[in-house]
Amino acid sequence: MLGSKILSSRTWTLLDGLRQWRPVYSPHIQTCLLQQHVNCWQRILSTSCAKCAKKQQLKQKRAISEKKLTRYFVDHRRVCVIGGHGGPGINSFHSEPRKEFGGPDGGNGGDGGHVILKADQQIKSLASVLPLYRGFHGERGRSKNCYGANGGYTYIKVPVGTVVKEDCKTVADLAQHGEEYVAAYGGSGGKGNRFFLSNENRAPMTATLGESGQERVLHLELKTMAHAGLVGFPNAGKSSLLRAISNAKPAVAPYPFTTLNPHVGIVHYQDYEQVAVADVPGIIRGAHLNRGLGLAFLRHIEHCRFLLFVVDLSVSDPWIQLQDLKYELEQYEEGLSKRPHAVIGNKIDLPQSKANLLLLKERVEQSVIPLSALTGDNLEELLLHLRDLYDAYVNTEQSRRQNPVKW
Repeated sequence: MLGSKILSSRTWTLLDGLRQWRPVYSPHIQTCLLQQHVNCWQRILSTSCAKCAKKQQLKQKRAISEKKLTRYFVDHRRVCVIGGHGGPGINSFHSEPRKEFGGPDGGNGGDGGHVILKADQQIKSLASVLPLYRGFHGERGRSKNCYGANGGYTYIKVPVGTVVKEDCKTVADLAQHGEEYVAAYGGSGGKGNRFFLSNENRAPMTATLGESGQERVLHLELKTMAHAGLVGFPNAGKSSLLRAISNAKPAVAPYPFTTLNPHVGIVHYQDYEQVAVADVPGIIRGAHLNRGLGLAFLRHIEHCRFLLFVVDLSVSDPWIQLQDLKYELEQYEEGLSKRPHAVIGNKIDLPQSKANLLLLKERVEQSVIPLSALTGDNLEELLLHLRDLYDAYVNTEQSRRQNPVKW
């Protein structure tokens, strides 16, 4: 009634005509609009009905490049750990009807949470360890003498065999599964005014804040990165060899320094034993003087139990490569080149390699394993020799009453 009084009958007639008006389209446009409406109806229809169900096709995921799928192995991390702050105490007094002097009832704050390193045998690399960890803070105290809740613990899972260092000093060695080390303690909670009640002070107005958590900078290192380490000069074919004997996918290219981070591949045997082989970035002459990030690369070799020297047979004087590699290892750490090892002559498929192989065998006392990582020639001999080195390592650890590293 109110709308009819405001608008005249003529105006209502015009509005009704506009509401009933429909635009006129060509037959082709009408067909397109009809098809669009049908598609909308199919989305709305329930899939519980067999006749109305829509055949939904799953969208194919975009193919991820091999480079993005590659995961580097990390055997060293610098971590800053900060314990949680303690909760503050509060200043409050008991209030109740017909009780004028209830006294102080401010509770203490909760303690801050610790940051704890925990060894887990399911973790093999330090790649999942973040550079910064903070503990949970404690809650503040409450009235009625209620204490604040303590902050929860923050656990950092690390591989078994992780060594914790601070200022170049070893502070912990997590050698067993489930072993824990408190990296940073949480701060103590503050005191409420109830804590300061005494015969001399019946109405204390004092409440303290919680303490700050401990802050430390730690260096985590793995004692064992892999069972075997591939040692060689750049472009010697180490990455191609790791691809050939395992499912690892390190980058392969016809130029040196393709590998800048170590990759670890697992070699499976029929008796379900698994041997971890690490592709260590290529070292150069003068690596022990930190040329070409030499010290960082040599550190990876230090964390391997036995070594596989990879020599490129396509270059002249391949025995000089072996001498230089052993010299760099010995200059970095005395006795490192004397660990159990094998000599591999790679790229035997090239024409000039067969002549260099004979010269290498004359200069080297131990046997040389010739193979081709590209064609797969003579890989069986390498796998058998690798298993012999692994069995010798296991027997040595067991004779020392130590647990060998298993993958």
